[in-house]
Amino acid sequence: MARINIPIDALTSRLNLSSRFDSVRSTSLSTRFANLKPVSEFFDIKRVSKPQNFGEVQSRVNYNLGYFSSNYFAIFVMLSIYSLLTNLWLLFDIIFVGGGMWGINKLQGADLDLGFTRATSQQLYTGLFVIAVPVFIWASPITTVLWLVGASAVSILGHASFLDKPIESAFSEEAV
Repeated sequence: MARINIPIDALTSRLNLSSRFDSVRSTSLSTRFANLKPVSEFFDIKRVSKPQNFGEVQSRVNYNLGYFSSNYFAIFVMLSIYSLLTNLWLLFDIIFVGGGMWGINKLQGADLDLGFTRATSQQLYTGLFVIAVPVFIWASPITTVLWLVGASAVSILGHASFLDKPIESAFSEEAV
């Protein structure tokens, strides 16, 4: 049976996604949060207006995504924390798996001797897997991720499309 090859590059090249996320990959977290714009500039009510057409929406979103990228990243992080705090089963499962793997790795391949029984690392990983997978399914992570994507898209794209570019940027775009 022949494999189906989907040209991902052809699909994403029109959206310019690869170059849009290059700066995200190359910067550290401290640099990303050092570029936060002031709250007064981020919530400038005087610059909020309804765009006239889709071209203006596109122009505003392109400008604001680049200019306020650190602020939008902070919003995404806050929404992620909120989604984990409201889905305690998922938070418990993440901590349980992380702590379990850390504890098993602390044994450095040695068996866990509890006095009345011995457990190998493979048995400990299997036990961790047997407990963590049903809890993970019960925690409905797909719903949480879909909520996070939707809430981030609405808040970030809503802000980016309704906040007008500053007047200085309009003059810099004009051809001389």
